[in-house]
Amino acid sequence: MTQENNPYDEPDSRTRPTGAPSHWVTPPPPGSEGQPQQPSRPDPSGPRTNPNAQPYPHVDPSQEATRITNPQVTSTPAPPAPTAAPAPSGAVPPPPGVHGQEVPTATDFLDRRAESAGFGPATWGWRGAVRKMSGGLISPRMGAAEVAFEQDRAMIQRDFDGPRTICFINPKGGAAKTTGVLAAGYTFGTVRGGGIVAWDNNETRGTLGIRGMRSTHRNTTRELLDNLAAFNNVYQSRIGDLGAFVRSQGDAHFDVLASDERPDVTGQIHADDFAQVHQLLERFYKVILVDTGNNMRAENWLAAADTADLLVVTSTVREDTGYSGLWMLDALQESGYADLKLKTITVLSDPSPKVDTNLARDLTEVYQQRTRGVYRVPFDPVLVAGSTVQYSQLSEETKMSWLKACAGMAHAL
Repeated sequence: MTQENNPYDEPDSRTRPTGAPSHWVTPPPPGSEGQPQQPSRPDPSGPRTNPNAQPYPHVDPSQEATRITNPQVTSTPAPPAPTAAPAPSGAVPPPPGVHGQEVPTATDFLDRRAESAGFGPATWGWRGAVRKMSGGLISPRMGAAEVAFEQDRAMIQRDFDGPRTICFINPKGGAAKTTGVLAAGYTFGTVRGGGIVAWDNNETRGTLGIRGMRSTHRNTTRELLDNLAAFNNVYQSRIGDLGAFVRSQGDAHFDVLASDERPDVTGQIHADDFAQVHQLLERFYKVILVDTGNNMRAENWLAAADTADLLVVTSTVREDTGYSGLWMLDALQESGYADLKLKTITVLSDPSPKVDTNLARDLTEVYQQRTRGVYRVPFDPVLVAGSTVQYSQLSEETKMSWLKACAGMAHAL
């Protein structure tokens, strides 16, 4: 891939830890002045209190010294463990451990191997070209940009200890909430490999169902609410049964649950409705991306904000949408939302190929102070055209920028 306009051009300071934990090295038996001491063999003519005792193997003192991790250990050795069955002939017994010392397990071994494996040889830039031309005989390591890319993918792929809900919010229309949800759905879906749903939690009619890929059915949140009884039995209901209500996004590997599309003007989604649908989605999906409406006073908007594990403030580089997001944060702060900065990030989108750089800088600085991170994403005609999003047509710069943003979300979770 080309390096032009690649958000991974800047080196990433994060590194992967390597090396074994300290308990993988067992200190030798303590001797005088903290130095290793060779055990003496018993006198054959004298009494043996333990007929099954095995002599220590001969160890070179210079080699033994390198294994000492705590030379200050001078306490009296622990009493011997119960006598085990005699070892087979020729077997060398392990050196005795310190009382209370943990020993490595099979899982410890695999974890250590995984941590030291790294990400493999380079595939980008001149390093990747050298490796390809040499047929793999020369395999340079990845550069900083490629390492950062792989680290962000690994962050998105990390396991959570339960389902996670990410709520995209801004009370102003046109703040890139819907396109942000679809771009995040594509990124989480393709990198994690599925288990993602994007839900249009608009109290009346939203546009997520229109911007996402169409389906053979037209069912929405309203129809799902009407048929919730079919999912009451947790032992018989299946994720496949949700296929009659969600819309698969194909190669993007996530589903869309659209908002009510009926033309009548009666009926809204209330807080209880949100809770029931959310509880159902948590049974079948690992990550739930919620596209909210514009009414902060709506019951389902407040219920989503209360339930969310992470809030994503979306804004374009415009003064009105930027102000609207900040006003919303002020309102949430005054309403008593705890740890608002720690559970909120910002995604700042360019609404056109050219934006006011001074405004972009000002918005970035103020949102950096209000949220835990700000992620800039470029203008992409595929997202702003207003039609169905063709995920395969997203630019590489857009994909890379959203990869960084979603890695930030996963890290916050």
